[in-house]
Amino acid sequence: MNPEKFKNTIDGIETGLFKLTNSSGVQVFICNYGAALVSIKIPGKNGKLTDVILGYDSLDGYLNGNPYFGSIVGRFANRIGKAEAIIEDKLYKLSANIGEHHLHGGTSGFSMKAWKIISASPNELVLEHFSEDGDQGYPGNLTAKVRYLLTNDNSLVIEMQAKTDKTTLVNFTSHPFFNLEGEGTPSITSHLFQINASGYLPIDENLVTTGEIEKVSGTPFDFQKPAGLDFEKNASNSQLIRGRGYDHCFALDNENNFGKIAAQVFSPNGICLEVFTNQPGLQFYTGNWLDGSDIGKTGTPYIQRSAFCLEAQNFPDAPNKKHFPNPLLQPGETYYHKTIYKFSCKNFQP
Repeated sequence: MNPEKFKNTIDGIETGLFKLTNSSGVQVFICNYGAALVSIKIPGKNGKLTDVILGYDSLDGYLNGNPYFGSIVGRFANRIGKAEAIIEDKLYKLSANIGEHHLHGGTSGFSMKAWKIISASPNELVLEHFSEDGDQGYPGNLTAKVRYLLTNDNSLVIEMQAKTDKTTLVNFTSHPFFNLEGEGTPSITSHLFQINASGYLPIDENLVTTGEIEKVSGTPFDFQKPAGLDFEKNASNSQLIRGRGYDHCFALDNENNFGKIAAQVFSPNGICLEVFTNQPGLQFYTGNWLDGSDIGKTGTPYIQRSAFCLEAQNFPDAPNKKHFPNPLLQPGETYYHKTIYKFSCKNFQP
């Protein structure tokens, strides 16, 4: 990748492309616009590097309507119904950027900002973004930090923190689009998925959570054991019809337990992804809205279901569902989110 294609100055901050490496030969490329993961290159069983995430080969792609490829999303990931929330008895109207609803931080969320570089080394990058009081309708001056750390066991550790001077909503996520067979491969239906969740959150016709938590057993949402994606068999499922595929949050059984895998994905080429997190939910998205209009790093159009996302986060619309985990951050507190994407080579699971 040509670092020169990522250079610019946005809101007084210089943008660029930063490379992390480890002793195993893994390469991670990050752009500080959106604090976005641009490329993750993993050595396969034959030692050949495979780029396992979607992205662009220049800053221009990220500036011109990309669907959050690899970005840090905030202040609040996923949907907030009616783009409004009551905080300390006051109604706040948020930026409505998907119909009348709020998605991924609004019309100008964290994924659309240049982040300041705090420190950079061969295996670590720390970035910071300041969001002023009233930004996208949110109360409070908020300082957000993200730390990327690439370890020698092929784990990409992502730590996100935030502090505020007023009670506010915080729910960050990392939003890479994965295809373990390689960026540009036209389908993910060869992958097997396992999600450590006995429940999932149904959505309404606007893809906003209904407030229910339903059991996955006996449904197309049961990934408690490795399973493939059989969209044809499950074509009549009302939830999959609404989302045009999987676009649902799973209520993890392992909240705050880093010793237990939240999810894992197997690919026929032997590359395996394991996800660990301290968040209560994991949004599983199967690239349903990719339509070929985004041209990727190797010149390949990204088409429907050519990638998947596993976005660790709080439950969608938590501000309006009082029985969901608390999404409020108070002054004097520190929001802390940790997600690990760990890569390895394993035999394909039948």
